[in-house]
Amino acid sequence: MMPVAYTRRHFVGLLGAGMLVSMVTPRVLRAGGQGSLARRPRPTQAQLAWQRDELALFVHFGINTFTDREWGDGTESPQLFNPSQLDARQWARAARAAGARAMILTAKHHDGFCLWPTATTRHSVVSSPWRNGQGDVVREFVDACRAEGLKAGVYCSPWDRHHPTYGDSPRYNDVYLAQLTELLTRYGPLNEVWIDGANGEGPNGKRQVYDWPRTWALVRRLQPGAVIFSDAGPDVRWIGNERGVAGETHWSTIRPESVPFIGAEGETVISALQEGHADGTVWRPGETDVSIRPGWFYHAAEDVRVRSVENLVELYFTSVGRNSKLLLNVPPTRDGVLHEVDVARLGGMRAALDALFARPARAVSSRWRATGARAGVLTVRFPSPQTVSVLDLGEAVEQGQRVERWTVHDATTGQRLASGTTIGMRQLRRISPLAVSAVRLTVETVDDVQPVTLRAYG
Repeated sequence: MMPVAYTRRHFVGLLGAGMLVSMVTPRVLRAGGQGSLARRPRPTQAQLAWQRDELALFVHFGINTFTDREWGDGTESPQLFNPSQLDARQWARAARAAGARAMILTAKHHDGFCLWPTATTRHSVVSSPWRNGQGDVVREFVDACRAEGLKAGVYCSPWDRHHPTYGDSPRYNDVYLAQLTELLTRYGPLNEVWIDGANGEGPNGKRQVYDWPRTWALVRRLQPGAVIFSDAGPDVRWIGNERGVAGETHWSTIRPESVPFIGAEGETVISALQEGHADGTVWRPGETDVSIRPGWFYHAAEDVRVRSVENLVELYFTSVGRNSKLLLNVPPTRDGVLHEVDVARLGGMRAALDALFARPARAVSSRWRATGARAGVLTVRFPSPQTVSVLDLGEAVEQGQRVERWTVHDATTGQRLASGTTIGMRQLRRISPLAVSAVRLTVETVDDVQPVTLRAYG
């Protein structure tokens, strides 16, 4: 057994020689003078749509749910898997009530147990008593998402502690891609394919060398509209922790050589994941994953340790409010439903957020002006003094991310209300409630200045 103190991030997934970053690194033209970028990296339509969803739910469910463990070792009997009341529609309804627009299911975790009937192994739902061996959790999950208007995604762990070919790299890579092919062809369009770099030993004591370029190419071919998550991308990057906290400075651009392979570790790597790079050469926004409970799978002992509504709201501000997307894990119980406490906290979070943004300050004028090649000011005036407690800033990231420093002042008194570094798609700040007649946002940018937005809420 691996020590439970480790997270799934601690195992290094190595790429083959010469396969590090060239496949996902576009050329960026540079201008002279101050070295500013003549053309900054920009998001694809899929990346834009993905981040605009703001909140997705992660669903960790599998054999670990029935063994009360976080990481299985691959020796578990499929007979243990028997959720008596599995209701994926209940998961999806709770997600929609929380304001989520997508969900991701752990179709296979490190133990190798597959939640769909697969031709690659008998270690799956077909060998379980659930639905008399005729069930398919992935099918029920995807159908529930679509019925509730949610996008569906899947997580298929590359580490497999059960399959006998794991560690025989060419053979297991074929197995893994066969599993992905089943998931990517049987269930219609998927929104996200989520892959981490877990790379521990298999049942034969060997470690695997994953073929990531081949994996990315398969996903691109079978699900061209999906974004691919991993520590290193190629579309979406990990935020560097599982605490729900993105960097206060957070560029959606990154230098891919700073995270050269999935599972890379070290302070420099974590800093790059947390903050990105102002001179990054690829667009790779951060996904901030965190669980509503201490663990990722359901444990009855944690029913009294579910995050509070106030804490969930704070996580929204430290993820979505820092130019990231929040991926919030909510694990089903052994019955196959989300626990009533978790459901209540999700609804409470949504109600609290709705209340925060329910009172927009109505502007009578909004004037943007460039004050230099790399600086600008936005002044927003209100018809009468408005009480403001939340500031909501944004860039037109379709044209790239450029703001490297910003400040908001009361335009009448000159009092500073908030300041920071990056903005990106969305920057949220809570301030002490204050009545103001006008606010002024000043920005400095790393490249040509472009208009920004500022909304205020009471």
